[in-house]
Amino acid sequence: MNRIASAFNHGKAFIAFITCGDPDLETTAACVRAAVKGGADLIELGIPFSDPTAEGPVIQSANERALKGGVTTDQIFGLVGELRKDVTVPMVFMTYANVVYSYGIERFCDRCAEVGVDGMILPDVPYEEKEEFAPACRARGLSFISLIAPTSAHRVAMIAGEAEGFLYIVSSMGVTGVRSEITTDIGGMVKLVRENTSIPCAVGFGISTPAQAKKMAGLSDGAIVGSAIVRLIAEHGKDAPEYVYAYVQSMKEGMGA
Repeated sequence: MNRIASAFNHGKAFIAFITCGDPDLETTAACVRAAVKGGADLIELGIPFSDPTAEGPVIQSANERALKGGVTTDQIFGLVGELRKDVTVPMVFMTYANVVYSYGIERFCDRCAEVGVDGMILPDVPYEEKEEFAPACRARGLSFISLIAPTSAHRVAMIAGEAEGFLYIVSSMGVTGVRSEITTDIGGMVKLVRENTSIPCAVGFGISTPAQAKKMAGLSDGAIVGSAIVRLIAEHGKDAPEYVYAYVQSMKEGMGA
């Protein structure tokens, strides 16, 4: 069992998403450390991609800025290796199939294991196609993390039954982004998950306030926040780490975690 399980061992988990290389890798590293200091239990690191289909405008823009800045996958592996000198919480990559394909699946997984990445999330890879990636991950102790969406319906039990690391429950239809209200029957989705696996599940897409995080974590094992953090980094640039720290701390406290 890798580090991911430890994120859920001390109450509800707060999971923070940060796009690597926006505005630069030095700031990314500082923001990761700030998020951990603020109470983040797990970090999702976004590897920028030119066509991030699951992302809303905030994270799309962050991807564009990072790519324009010249960030590479190799540099991001180097970033994780550097972070692992003092960051002990689990870290997973969130990116797209083309990024892994172009690097080489086996080679990508080798590098993940070498630098201390614990798993990966590929939102454009459906359950039916995960075996292209999952065996290479398993062979190196990495979790290939599955997503369950409101449209998963009859597939939820099947996806949950083979889940690794944690299950990412997508709260709303559409792309990532801040939402004023989340109306999906998260409780019903979680109930079905619980009937089919003991793997923890966390809810993401649209969570931005402590009240939302508390509600979603109350229904599941944790809350995932991306766009709200990425927006802070876009607004404050190199000064963002102190704002990320304060935001994550307020979210963690708001969750009662």
